[in-house]
Amino acid sequence: MFKSFCAGLLIVISLFVTSCATGVTGLQSYVNTSKGYEFLYPNGWIPVNLGTSARKAVDVVFRDLVERTENLSVIINDVPDGKTLEDLGSPSEVGYRLLKAINNTPEGDREAEFIRAEARENKDKKYYLLEYEEEVPEQGTRHNIASVAVSRGKIFTFNLSTPEKRWDTVKDAFEVAVKSFTVR
Repeated sequence: MFKSFCAGLLIVISLFVTSCATGVTGLQSYVNTSKGYEFLYPNGWIPVNLGTSARKAVDVVFRDLVERTENLSVIINDVPDGKTLEDLGSPSEVGYRLLKAINNTPEGDREAEFIRAEARENKDKKYYLLEYEEEVPEQGTRHNIASVAVSRGKIFTFNLSTPEKRWDTVKDAFEVAVKSFTVR
């Protein structure tokens, strides 16, 4: 009798725990131990060979196998010694500087609009989450979400981008992915 009770209790607990899980599935892990960052990205995405034409700061790029313009990137740049993310400004200030850089491309053909900025903490590290829309010639409106962090004298920007028409479909997975980005 006691065994039956324990078995039944175990089944009820396991059903309860699994029903509390979020509905986002289909993410896999990427870890770069040498540069000290990691993140989750959607299944069905593949790494992009950057070749020699990529900017030096672009560390990695992945894209969707089917929706080829859907992508993510990690960009790493130097920051002055001893600077923290907070030293670079508030989430909104850092977000506006990012948008200014997008809007001031040499081609001058992009416009970005800020949607939101927020700060979060994970394992004693501060992260800024930024969301913005970008008007790209021949691609239309794109929806972007990014996580920015400073670690070991570097600023890391993890950015996910999709055509605006797909945003509602991928929003939950992108939110989980951007919040999964961590630096050492």
